[in-house]
Amino acid sequence: MALGGGALAVVGGGASSLAAEPGKSNVPDAIKVEFKIIENQWIPMKDGTRLAARIWMPDVAKSSRVPAVLEFLPYRKRNGTERRDEVTYSAFAEAGIAGVRVDIRGTGESEGIIDGEYTPLELANAVAVIDWIADQPWSNGNVGMMGISWGGFNCLQVAALKPKPLKAVISLSSTVDRYNDDIHYKNGCHLSAQLNWAASMLSSASRPPDPQIVGERWRSMWLQRLEGEPFFMADWLSHQRRNAFWRHGSINEAFDDVSIPALVGAGWADGYRNTPLKAVEGMPENAKALIGPWAHLYPHIARPGPSYDFLGEAIAWWHCWLGDKPNGSEEIPAVRAFILDGLSPAARRNRDPGYWIAKQTWEAPKFRELTLNAEHWLSDSPTSRPTVRVLLRSPLDTGLAGGDWWATTGSQFAGDQRIDDAGSLSFETASLSEECVLLGMPSLRVTLSSDSPLANIAARLIDVRPDGTEARVSYGVLNLSHRLGDADPLPLTPGLDESIEVSLDACGYRFAPGHKIKLAISTAYWPIVLPPPIDATLSLDLSGLSLSLPLIGDHTRIELPEPSNLTPTPEWDVLKAGGSKRWIERDLEKGITRFCKSGDAGLTRNPGTGWVTGGQHDEEWAIALNNPLSMTGRVHAVSTNSLPNWETKTDCSSKLSCTQTEWVIEESITAYLNGEQVFERSRNRRIPRDLM
Repeated sequence: MALGGGALAVVGGGASSLAAEPGKSNVPDAIKVEFKIIENQWIPMKDGTRLAARIWMPDVAKSSRVPAVLEFLPYRKRNGTERRDEVTYSAFAEAGIAGVRVDIRGTGESEGIIDGEYTPLELANAVAVIDWIADQPWSNGNVGMMGISWGGFNCLQVAALKPKPLKAVISLSSTVDRYNDDIHYKNGCHLSAQLNWAASMLSSASRPPDPQIVGERWRSMWLQRLEGEPFFMADWLSHQRRNAFWRHGSINEAFDDVSIPALVGAGWADGYRNTPLKAVEGMPENAKALIGPWAHLYPHIARPGPSYDFLGEAIAWWHCWLGDKPNGSEEIPAVRAFILDGLSPAARRNRDPGYWIAKQTWEAPKFRELTLNAEHWLSDSPTSRPTVRVLLRSPLDTGLAGGDWWATTGSQFAGDQRIDDAGSLSFETASLSEECVLLGMPSLRVTLSSDSPLANIAARLIDVRPDGTEARVSYGVLNLSHRLGDADPLPLTPGLDESIEVSLDACGYRFAPGHKIKLAISTAYWPIVLPPPIDATLSLDLSGLSLSLPLIGDHTRIELPEPSNLTPTPEWDVLKAGGSKRWIERDLEKGITRFCKSGDAGLTRNPGTGWVTGGQHDEEWAIALNNPLSMTGRVHAVSTNSLPNWETKTDCSSKLSCTQTEWVIEESITAYLNGEQVFERSRNRRIPRDLM
């Protein structure tokens, strides 16, 4: 069968050859080399399990050894990330770099059962794959590892294990702290994205292997997966504080373990925006930070723009560190960042205004301290301070303008913040007479007491534009029982004043003259953050309130090229158009707010393999405005996969609710083959709330 994308295709691992065509990519013609695709290569593990790899092999490997780059994911190398991979690894192969895309155990065509995320087994398997690559006759012994999100996580974690052949990594949209900077918890607050992600993994991991690759045993492999895949939500929710479960794989526990060059990137519109600066702070000799305006996407295909010629930079990076060819990659500035300038407060954006800067070295920023004057305006030189206290208890649906914790496409970005100001305590500066440019993590300090032992607090940094519209620049949340740390939370003593600090996410932003800087504080940030079991009222002492803004300091303006002549993503046949929508419902009779999302992937067919893929993902969060225990989250995901005379479907449902003392989680999965049910399972757990 012919492959899409115009690439030369060969099946390895004992399978028969596939049809072939010349490959294309984005490398200048002067240095292009021909390449082939090994459609499937089995890589054996010590326990006999075989992992499935797709390999882009430069033809020059026939006469000379070449470096290789590994991406290790659970998202299916065929009919998962295939179209993205075609663009990326074709470019690498034409530059003389082998690309090795491997499905994690129990996903795609790989044998076995996935046992969680970033587990010791997963990382050990990655090391075994790296050793296998280095031992191949075509390999020069130098391996790089790259990825975004899951693949970005595990390449940093594998680097900390120090496999000898691993010489450099590129990690995008990842984390150095699995507890505080991932999709599960944030400074002790429970992120709603945790349910979304558990449901997504349940649906993704339930898909069968491709029978064109694995043969007749596809059915037994599929049923084994359905029976054995983890109860992800139960695993994560059983660890509500930062314990050994989260310290595993968090490289900030021992930054020195990563001793190879690491290019660490993210986007300001993504949930992983803190990681690049934390990596540079923790690994100043090895890490380089790249932060654009992007959502959760590779920089060369990312939105909001401007996008970046990431493939060109990656190729130079690999030639430098894997091919021993100094080319300037070793001299990259410590930090390159896009400074947003006058951000539009629109939930859907294609391109953001701003400019690129570089800092040759990264040092802790100097801060501009804003406090309140007697009239309750933010100022860096107040002549007197307020002497009053204020009470704050936000409506439980405050936060509807916050967008998604992580955004990918569509209307998922934070919108006009005036919607949430109504439920917040807000302070702002006078119109600025000169610019204020930030790069780093802002923070809020305030003295407060609570009428409850449990409470959350959220802080938003906002750009008030001259027309009155408001764009969120950064935000931070804190479960106040975690005010002294995430390992050993401590309830508040009702009525007792305490000084607390809320760390806001990293930002790169220019407040222009004529704009205002606003601080908004709330006790809710729903649905991004789930509420504690008690709707607490906070008493804030305004005399000590302080907002610290990280100033950009010395820097150089630079230009970073956008992609040119980018090879188009391979076209697949659209059999049914997809679409997405998001909406808010308010039941005024019952006082319930619902936040709803619906995504339809339509139906697409890979013209090379004939594989047809479809899916539907619906999500609803609901809360009654006077009752935090009314909170519910529901996700329904359907995945369909078909070939001629063969069709599978998995129908997955996940639900989260709560009581005063417990989280209640439920999930179910039903699988069908050619319309007939072949599997059904339901699981549920009641897990004690741990000061959350």
